[in-house]
Amino acid sequence: MSTERPYNLIKHPGQTSIPSLENISNFSLNITDCTQVVVPEEVFFTVAAAGILENLLILIAVVRNKNLHLPMYFFICSLAISDMLGSLYKTLENIFIILCKMGYLTRHGDFEKKLDDAMDSMFILSLLGSIFSLLAIAADRYITIFYALRYHNIMTLRRALVILAIIWAFCAGSSVAIALFSYEAATVIPFTILFPLMMFFILCLYIHMFLLARSHAKKIASLPSSTVHHRTNMKGAITLTIFLGVFLCCWAPFVLHILLARFCPHNPYCACYMSIFHVNGTLIMCNAIINPMIFAFRSPELRSTFKKMFCCPRSSCNW
Repeated sequence: MSTERPYNLIKHPGQTSIPSLENISNFSLNITDCTQVVVPEEVFFTVAAAGILENLLILIAVVRNKNLHLPMYFFICSLAISDMLGSLYKTLENIFIILCKMGYLTRHGDFEKKLDDAMDSMFILSLLGSIFSLLAIAADRYITIFYALRYHNIMTLRRALVILAIIWAFCAGSSVAIALFSYEAATVIPFTILFPLMMFFILCLYIHMFLLARSHAKKIASLPSSTVHHRTNMKGAITLTIFLGVFLCCWAPFVLHILLARFCPHNPYCACYMSIFHVNGTLIMCNAIINPMIFAFRSPELRSTFKKMFCCPRSSCNW
């Protein structure tokens, strides 16, 4: 799934090598007047490095602050790991491209093909991990809002860890299967249909959560402390909705590229859209940068932890 190999994820049966940039560019130029938009490799490395460092800070903050050892923050850590994998994939991919340009690797060797499949698996693992981590966060927020009194009995730390173990085991197995059988339409369609489902989930989340929250707020209005608690939980629901919106904006263009490359590669309009493949790849990495910023902006606990990490002497900090 190299930035120089837009059709890599959608391999054809019997394909044993990866289409070169020259062949893809010539093919695109023959059927469309759109010129390919190229993002410099320096930009890829800079954005990827920023994404890795920001999400690493999230993980360190949660590990160091025992007050953050809660199911919600464990799910957030899962999302941060997914974002790190996406940025790491893009970094390794560009290193692979540079080594090919320097002649240290070829584009058609068996080792290079296995390496390419491994990077594809990492990309798919990042995407699926992000999707299911967001779903886990959504479920946690829903339980917090509508089952507040039973939340600690329903969502225990042990159950959260079991959920995460199941999620990552499923994502790991699926990423390998999709990378190996990516030339099959039966594999590509379920992979891409997750995004319409996420759109539908966002709509349901808004309608169901906020409408029920209105009636729920009336029932607890007589309890002053519950009102504050309810506002805090609704803030968490809004944060989740921001996550989902940013996720779709950053990942949907690339998934659309996959669909177009699979089902209408010879159409001039599809080829014109696929000329911005590099831009779509950059958007994926931007998601890894934006998410930690949302964490820091929306979570007072994380902001406080970051202040202690950077401004407070280690000996005087109480975690």
